[in-house]
Amino acid sequence: MVLEATMICIDNSEWMRNGDYAPSRFQAQADAINLICGAKTQSNPENTVGVLTMAGNGVRVLVTPTSDLGKILSCIHGLVVGGEVNLTAAIQVAQLALKHRQNKKQQQRIIVFAGSPIKYDNKTLEAIGRKLKKNSVALDVVNFGESDDGKPEKLEALITAVNNNDGSHIVHVPAGQNALSDVLISTPIVTGDGDEGSGFAAAAGGLSGFDFGVDPNVDPELALALRISMEEERARQEAAAKRAAEQAAEQEKVREQASGSRDDTMAEPVSNSTLMVDDKGHNLTSQDDEAALLEQALAMSMDVAKSGTAPVADTDMSDATVDDQELAYALQMSVQDSATDMSIQSEMSKVLEDQSFVSSILNSLPGVDPNDPSLKDLLASLQGESEPQQKRKEEDKPEEDHDD
Repeated sequence: MVLEATMICIDNSEWMRNGDYAPSRFQAQADAINLICGAKTQSNPENTVGVLTMAGNGVRVLVTPTSDLGKILSCIHGLVVGGEVNLTAAIQVAQLALKHRQNKKQQQRIIVFAGSPIKYDNKTLEAIGRKLKKNSVALDVVNFGESDDGKPEKLEALITAVNNNDGSHIVHVPAGQNALSDVLISTPIVTGDGDEGSGFAAAAGGLSGFDFGVDPNVDPELALALRISMEEERARQEAAAKRAAEQAAEQEKVREQASGSRDDTMAEPVSNSTLMVDDKGHNLTSQDDEAALLEQALAMSMDVAKSGTAPVADTDMSDATVDDQELAYALQMSVQDSATDMSIQSEMSKVLEDQSFVSSILNSLPGVDPNDPSLKDLLASLQGESEPQQKRKEEDKPEEDHDD
């Protein structure tokens, strides 16, 4: 794997506004520079890349050779397009920047993007080429744009002068639909020379066919690290999916339990209702038990009215619910009170029949005149009410004797 320090010379002249390369010459050039910078820095962690402009207000170094890919790519944005290219001055400044590189073991390389006409003659360019060869600096040229002024021949002469052991290259990219980066991806400018540059293709977006874009024969440690990282990420995603499925299942189970409890609550009043049987053998639910109890109470009151005594309730209170027991108890108390009132009325009727006892009581009361007509009428009415009751008792006695 080659260890290099590279300076890229950008053409930012007025010719870069043309649209014969999609979307424009300058944008197509910027995409190709991004590809080369990524290939160089990823093929070897110690590789460095610098960038300078050849037009505008003169040659200007944007970034000295560095391994920070983000810094390299950010300097391209916002460049001003204008002026003419000064090719010889740009190559000399790039050579000077490489001479002051920090790691002297790095090989030196200059990549020139020539998208505008060349105003220099062949002799001047050959002199520049021989100087680069003397200082062991390799040169790559990307020729695109017009070629009516003999630009390809001039650039070929420059490469011939600087070439040493086929370490320098030139690529002619005609105008058309193919972008510069698509053409350069398979050239030695990106892939490098022979086995030493095989890492460039692996680093150029994974287009070489290796897993994760890295050749394990060139950088086995990086390939292993990428594979482990990918496996960890896959395991993390599978665990997250499993947790999500478990949470969804738990939520569904909770919803089913909630719906089941609501159904049980709605069915409870009917299932827990106390069944009763009326005198005809029909089943009575809890909605009919009050009516049945009222009917029983009415029948008991009729019996009390006939017999004059309070019967003992024969209802099995243990079979009834708490509410039913309370209602039955209240009815029983009301029946007993009714029987008591009837017994009191019976005793009063006996007292009113004794005229002497009534007269003695009236004479003993202060302010009461026994001969008052209204008082006599009241006593007569009370005696009239008690006589039918006494008569009914006398009528009932023969029937009882007959039954016995």
